[in-house]
Amino acid sequence: MKTIPLTGILLALMAGLFASAAGAEDFAVPNQGSPYKNLGELNEGEILHLPTGLTVSVEQMIDTVSGSRVIYIGETHDNLEAHRVQLEIIRRLQEQFPGQISVGMEMFRRSAQDDLDHWQKGNLPDKQFRKLFRKNWGHGYGLYQPIFEYLKENSIPLIGLKSSRALEQKFRDGGPDQDGLPEIDLTDEYHRAYSMSLFGGNDTHTGVVSKPYQMLLLWEESMAETVANFLKDEANENRKLVVLAGGFHVQYGYGIPKRAFRRVPHAYSIILPEVTEIPKELKNREMKMQTSVSIPLLASNFSWKVSYIVPPPNRIKLGVFLKELENGLKVLEVEKGSNAERMNLQKDDVLLELDGNALADVENLAAQLQKYNFGDTVRLKIVRGGSKQEVSGILKEAPKAE
Repeated sequence: MKTIPLTGILLALMAGLFASAAGAEDFAVPNQGSPYKNLGELNEGEILHLPTGLTVSVEQMIDTVSGSRVIYIGETHDNLEAHRVQLEIIRRLQEQFPGQISVGMEMFRRSAQDDLDHWQKGNLPDKQFRKLFRKNWGHGYGLYQPIFEYLKENSIPLIGLKSSRALEQKFRDGGPDQDGLPEIDLTDEYHRAYSMSLFGGNDTHTGVVSKPYQMLLLWEESMAETVANFLKDEANENRKLVVLAGGFHVQYGYGIPKRAFRRVPHAYSIILPEVTEIPKELKNREMKMQTSVSIPLLASNFSWKVSYIVPPPNRIKLGVFLKELENGLKVLEVEKGSNAERMNLQKDDVLLELDGNALADVENLAAQLQKYNFGDTVRLKIVRGGSKQEVSGILKEAPKAE
């Protein structure tokens, strides 16, 4: 058998590396950050350990990440399956480390922390909490509602991660080199190249393209600073932090994870609920890269294959335009031929309850209506002309437009 000296092997390897230098793609981890296995080959529900290419059970994954102080779980914001996975991981960590779990969310700003603390202690009504979510994030409360319910039931602290609007305005007005702003690292070439491609530009672009990138950096540095402050707080010495954020902010580790580690070195893990097949009807929600970018990093520690499922469109509608008040929903307009018209709802009526359930906001009303079927009778408690009264009607399908 012919033997090859070790020095010969090293020279051959070095020659191969130099030969591939002309093609940057050769330096990228295959399969968008999964070196051993294409994520598209996974079956739904399978979990892949990216560093080894081995599939594991949920229990094995939890055992592996249990040594981490911070567990990042990415998401596609409107994917119900991603949020189901997040809740499953939180639940299992809480069972393994009861009373030692906190959850940080991109969806709340740091300025909301006092209200979040009041909510966790039961001192902020659910209606006010819903409004707090709307103020900090916007629509989509129902996507996170099972997570919120579990956190409250188990007294798990909820931490707002994102920068305040005031801080963002200060950043817009004066740029990054100001007192009171988090330290911002501009040097990660992979993060910049990937971000610029998503924003429709590249490193030679300035102005319009660079501004959203700078704001992205402020968001991620602010969230990383919040994570670091959690780790430095002696009250959290025995606690773990589960971070829920958009997958972009945690993938490859160069977003929030690296920026938090820069401040306080610590053990962390990244879990990505992975969508590899986007249904035809949801193709318009897909993020498109302007150019291919080579990233020589693992995308995460674990990828959990999930489907892409969004909430169904609202079938049942009252047919009103509403304005949210402190107490109730004010009718601005009633559509012709609608359920609202058949129930004799009128302009300036204020809706208070649907079948005895208080109406927190427009989104809450829409969600409550979806629990009914056409042909069901519903009762609305309203205020009209300063007095409370009740109206009722049978829900019917809206006539199709011709």
